[in-house]
Amino acid sequence: MTTDGGKQMADVAGDPPAARPLTVVRRGSGPEVLLVHGGAGPTATWQGLAPLSTRWTLAFVHRRGFAPSPPPPAGRQDYEVDADDLAPLLDDRPHVVAHSYGALGAVIAAARRPDRVRSLTLIEPPFFLAPDDPEVTRFRRLSDAALTQGLDAEPAVLREFLRITGAPVPQEGPLPEAVVRGVRRAHKCRPPAEANLRLDVLRHADVPALVASGRHTTAVERMCDATAEQLHAQRLVAPGAGHFVAAAPGFAEQLDRFLDARS
Repeated sequence: MTTDGGKQMADVAGDPPAARPLTVVRRGSGPEVLLVHGGAGPTATWQGLAPLSTRWTLAFVHRRGFAPSPPPPAGRQDYEVDADDLAPLLDDRPHVVAHSYGALGAVIAAARRPDRVRSLTLIEPPFFLAPDDPEVTRFRRLSDAALTQGLDAEPAVLREFLRITGAPVPQEGPLPEAVVRGVRRAHKCRPPAEANLRLDVLRHADVPALVASGRHTTAVERMCDATAEQLHAQRLVAPGAGHFVAAAPGFAEQLDRFLDARS
């Protein structure tokens, strides 16, 4: 299902949820920028990018499990399913901008069709490419525990992981209901560390790449450094909005310049 200028195309009646396409909402005009969110929905993820719609068509993907897109098959988030969903959206050779867990499916899809990706921007991707770094190792353990155990994870571990990933978590007391829903949605998702990321394919295809982070966690910075090195990508640090880097001061302008130079 696609919405353009508020107009919606109906799903085919009777299709099972897993067979129905994603919802993609397009706003603006100009070359297309395909925006792939992670564990938070498009509204939370892409705050700050609205000014770009004067020069670009912003195509807001709603991954499976995020309304109004259908739920994921087997009821769990899976970057391989995301890649299958995203691959046909590359037909018009868009710029691809992906955040957090959404970067996994975006990179897998891009590696399948590197000639159909005008540029690739990855924002705090969960790529554990510095396995000997103790900070990265610790963050991977936090991630594995939070995603495999969900609300049953040790409370301090779960809260630390949630804070790193931008969830509004209080110091004490119960988690907000919106955060609980997010934890349940991510529970038992396919672990990021198991992904087969063919960054070499994208590098050899000379896909222009940018890796961005928010300078809020040492492990994330080191993971982004390693990702940029493997992609031969530009590196951007935009502090001020934590994990939701798109809302950081100056990020939209810097992304605009990167996209413009590759259009």
